[in-house]
Amino acid sequence: MDELERADERAACALRAARAGASVAEESFRTTLDVETKGEKTDVVTQADRDAQDAVIEAIRGEFPDDPIVGEEEGALKEVPESGPAWIVDPIDGTSNYVRGLRIFGTAVAAVIDGEPVAGAIDLPALGDTYRAGPSGVYRNDRGISVSETADPEAATVSPTFWWGFDQRDQYAAATREVVERFGDMRRFGSAQATLATVACGGLDGTVTNLPTNSWDTVAGVAMIREAGGTVTDLDGERWRHDSVGLVASNGAIHEELLEAAQAIDD
Repeated sequence: MDELERADERAACALRAARAGASVAEESFRTTLDVETKGEKTDVVTQADRDAQDAVIEAIRGEFPDDPIVGEEEGALKEVPESGPAWIVDPIDGTSNYVRGLRIFGTAVAAVIDGEPVAGAIDLPALGDTYRAGPSGVYRNDRGISVSETADPEAATVSPTFWWGFDQRDQYAAATREVVERFGDMRRFGSAQATLATVACGGLDGTVTNLPTNSWDTVAGVAMIREAGGTVTDLDGERWRHDSVGLVASNGAIHEELLEAAQAIDD
């Protein structure tokens, strides 16, 4: 059996691993946490992030002991291998929400083959929602989901996602301006994976950034949007990859307008 034929096994493992990490994160949610910063003052990390990553890795290693694992925290690779199978882990996506006691955070796990996602899972424990995608389809809490059918930009809701640093606030302002001038409404959740999952289930019509993105913040959610019938491209409108610059994800129907908005951020 080749690696692609094992995609169902990888999807099941991704789900178990995401649940394992989310369970660890939930145990410390709304407790007293020691919060550290990794760079920007808003880029925070806790021991719960590290413990959740350890739980995810342990779950994966139990079934796929030889596969490389890419993850946000220490003890994992930072680059996605170009060939062969690999796993991509974000133990707590939305740590800033997590440390503030906000419920929008979760554990994301993706399985890739030759850099392309074949399965993904996102468990948002405080919301009670688990998303999964694989060969059998895409689901939220075991019910099939799909992107929205909104085709009118003025009726669409869009999220500018990821974080523009303090030296990029002109781009942050431009991204916000493009969204509010072109689309009906705007949301920002503080968790990229939760945002992508919300596009996949039709709660948002699109999400956009002009920035390079980290694989652990994106790949699981991108897999869900594509499986749910949506479109994900880079700033040039080409098929998005984990190493692309910019991410434009939509229900497909508003994609051209959203792509124009993304391209206008740097203008």
